[in-house]
Amino acid sequence: MRKFLVLLDDSRECLNAMRFAAMRAANSGGGVVILSVIPPEEIQHGFGVAEVMRAEARERIEAHFEVFAKWMRSRHKVEPQLVIREGDVAEQLLSLIDEDGEIGIVVMGLSTDGSAQNPVLNRLMRDAASLPCPITVVPSGLSKERLESIT
Repeated sequence: MRKFLVLLDDSRECLNAMRFAAMRAANSGGGVVILSVIPPEEIQHGFGVAEVMRAEARERIEAHFEVFAKWMRSRHKVEPQLVIREGDVAEQLLSLIDEDGEIGIVVMGLSTDGSAQNPVLNRLMRDAASLPCPITVVPSGLSKERLESIT
């Protein structure tokens, strides 16, 4: 089964990337893998503090994921898979692509705000020629109706 890999974060553009991945998966009989990465700077090191912060980050991610998962299940009959990792976001995304041979497309959201930078997308584009799958870039300004018409 071909899987669409989407990065779950707090960005506005994440929403349209999720929508696109769910719609494409539903229309093609594929699956959705949602990756969320806890950056090292979110985990302070110290006696017992790091584990508490890690647990809180995981709870927040799982709650955020469940909102998307519920929508994907009810609207598109897609059961998404959640992968939570720690480290550099781009490195973890590239690592997951290498590890899961069923990932066929990486779906990234693109901000319509010209001043916003997406370091993960920049990194993927820099390494695009060596990726084993294509990247689909979804502008955050596309309407739900437009997404439905192109998926």
